[in-house]
Amino acid sequence: MQETEAQKKIQSLRGQLLYHSDKYYNQDNPEISDFEYDAMLRELEELEVQFPQFDDEDSPTHRIIGKVAEQFSPVEHTVPMQSLMDVFSKEELGEFLQKVETALGGVPAFCVEPKIDGLSVALEYENGVFTRGSTRGNGIVGEDVTENLKTVGGIPMKLPDAPTFLEVRGEVYMPTESFLALNAQREAAEESTFANPRNAAAGSLRQLSSEVTRERGLRVFVFNVQQVQGKEFTSHYESLDYLRSCGFAVIDNIAVKTGLDDIYRHIEIIGEARGNTSYEIDGAVVKLNDLSLRETLGTTSKYPKWAAAFKFPAEQKETVIEDIIVQVGRTGVLTPNAVLQPVRLAGTTVSRATLHNIDNIRDKDIRIGDRVIVRKAGEIIPEVVASLPEKRTGAEKIFEMPETCPECGAHTLREEGEAAVRCQGSNCPAQRLRNIIHFASKGAMDIDGLGPAVIELLLEHDLIHDVADLYHLTAEQLVSLERMGEKSADNLLTALEKSKSAGLDRVLCALGIRHIGERGAKLLAMHVPTMEQLMQKSEEALAAIHEIGGIMARSIVNYFADEQNRDLIQRLEEAGVQMHYTGEVVEQKEAFAGKTFVLTGTLEHYKRAEAKKIIEGFGGKVSGSVSKKTDYVLAGAEAGSKLEKAQELGVRVLSEEEFERLCE
Repeated sequence: MQETEAQKKIQSLRGQLLYHSDKYYNQDNPEISDFEYDAMLRELEELEVQFPQFDDEDSPTHRIIGKVAEQFSPVEHTVPMQSLMDVFSKEELGEFLQKVETALGGVPAFCVEPKIDGLSVALEYENGVFTRGSTRGNGIVGEDVTENLKTVGGIPMKLPDAPTFLEVRGEVYMPTESFLALNAQREAAEESTFANPRNAAAGSLRQLSSEVTRERGLRVFVFNVQQVQGKEFTSHYESLDYLRSCGFAVIDNIAVKTGLDDIYRHIEIIGEARGNTSYEIDGAVVKLNDLSLRETLGTTSKYPKWAAAFKFPAEQKETVIEDIIVQVGRTGVLTPNAVLQPVRLAGTTVSRATLHNIDNIRDKDIRIGDRVIVRKAGEIIPEVVASLPEKRTGAEKIFEMPETCPECGAHTLREEGEAAVRCQGSNCPAQRLRNIIHFASKGAMDIDGLGPAVIELLLEHDLIHDVADLYHLTAEQLVSLERMGEKSADNLLTALEKSKSAGLDRVLCALGIRHIGERGAKLLAMHVPTMEQLMQKSEEALAAIHEIGGIMARSIVNYFADEQNRDLIQRLEEAGVQMHYTGEVVEQKEAFAGKTFVLTGTLEHYKRAEAKKIIEGFGGKVSGSVSKKTDYVLAGAEAGSKLEKAQELGVRVLSEEEFERLCE
């Protein structure tokens, strides 16, 4: 792969991973499976190793993506709640064990335990009394969900013979039976269902009402002592025995093993038991048992060096593709989906599977009528892994993406460099419905009473054509609709009026700009607090905002370049929708806008983190490696290879004094 191509691929993968991390961690609403996410992360890691000049300490490979929701108080974790390094095969597990053995100069014992697919939490006890519980968040700062955790099974409120202080880490999960019952209840109420038990658990634990959480039937398994005062442990297994004696729920099937073969055999035993448990298991965790050896090995910025998570492969079954149908998404993307001969997979009957895009269909040579392998790892919609051409009869048909939209008949287009085929019709019914549903949703304008059924009625009766029309609805129009009485009409109009003051961040999210979710919209609004200012920003200026980056910046500029979109924003503003941010604004200093810095050596007046914060505050970006695209290298004492490379490439090298003058 050429250097330019690699850089573009790295930027693309980072943008996709940030987007999907936000959907998973912050919105509890994933769009792709864990398997797809892990594959993208692994590809990015390999590219960053192959092209170190494009590595960046802000890359998703180096940090946990998560945030604290506004409705909860932040909790700073004294002991970071780190993630785990993933391994996917016996060979990769062997490589991990070999690294540990080499570092320690011996063959240590490991605890091997089932990995629960849930939401990680920290539980704190003072003199035996449960005082605080929090989510992991980004690993450093989480959310205070104490009251909700008091309703979760497996968490004792008081501990017998307790130490002065104890903090433990656990995984909150939703039992399979509770998950199925909850989704059935939501489906009957015409509410969106949860993708899987993990997301159902996360959404339930982060409810504003602890009574709602109580009704969801959550439970917890505790798996680690984070910190303790007044008691000592020498091994992890010993600490788990102690936690059991205190009344905590600790998962079964834990064993202490030594050596690759014995460890892997116990992982297989855990895997064989997956279908017989009342909870989702997505792998096994392998941890050093000796706690002092853990201290010896230490951690990286993201992972402990003494543990790894063995991820189980998704369950696979063979079935037949009876047809391929195309669905038009909210952004106009045409997605092919396979209609399957029903097959039992991962505890549910599967009759549909995503085919992603036409490239995927061609690469796997998938045809209508083929026998295929499908998989599902407790995640969203299943996917087709491979076709079985050796089982063809000759009656199979090659599938082609339609040249016109199946919803509106408009032409479709596949842009260069993209896998997606998009409908070009600005008034496509499929997009219109989904656009308005998204606009009214809780994470966007949060218009209470404007659910999918009501939106469909409004469209069917030709009362609205886009989101701006919502703000011109009258009580007379609404009461004429089926199942819409005067009270319901009045409540909807009140909700619409209230939504006008939602603020710029909610409006940006509601517009459905590609790659811009709740977090991206909030970041934009904090840095560029009015719609007018935002519409005038260049791609370079937007990309300089921390966590926005090139892909999101390009998407924003492209959106505002479209005359129809600008007209829609004008009509919303004329209807009274506020186009400014009402929260705390980050002061804009453009001295370093679009500039990339590299820090090297020991700085006299700043810590690295302080210098980085100053640069980002002035609109700049800090990278971990020097390249031709580096604008400045800030060099302190004992600067090494980065300084030498900067001098070779002719990159300007700054002393601290020169840096401070630029900041004036």
